[in-house]
Amino acid sequence: MIPQLVTYRQRRRDGRWLRLYVPVLPVLLVLSPLLLLAVLAGLVACLVFRVSLVGALRGTGQLLCALPGTRFEIEQGRTAVLVSIR
Repeated sequence: MIPQLVTYRQRRRDGRWLRLYVPVLPVLLVLSPLLLLAVLAGLVACLVFRVSLVGALRGTGQLLCALPGTRFEIEQGRTAVLVSIR
């Protein structure tokens, strides 16, 4: 299952939280030309380094399936960032 929503939270210096909800599908549609270039670059890299194309695609698919439910938390001093993928 591909992630549907990414929640980004950042604690500002004054202690308040900035919360952003980013829907994945509209962002993918807007960035699709860049995504196409990235896929083509990945294909060329697979050919240059003699990596199995099917194996690379399978690994990418497994990574996308594992993303929902993932949380990234970073804290440094008074600033904190939390990214959760649903």
